[in-house]
Amino acid sequence: MTTYPAPRERHESEFSLAELRGAGARMAPHWVSPVSPAPAPVSPAAIHGVVVPAASARLIAATAEYGS
Repeated sequence: MTTYPAPRERHESEFSLAELRGAGARMAPHWVSPVSPAPAPVSPAAIHGVVVPAASARLIAATAEYGS
């Protein structure tokens, strides 16, 4: 009996960047989101009950170095 190998499936990670960009461009019209109004600004005095651990605050403070 002769056996024929099944065609090898193509995995997502095997697509080229050009193929992925093309697929994204074709799908872009389907991803249109409605324009929503910008949220109203909130006074810092109105924000309460938020607790940030000191280690997290230091981490966030240190990230400003990378943004400039």
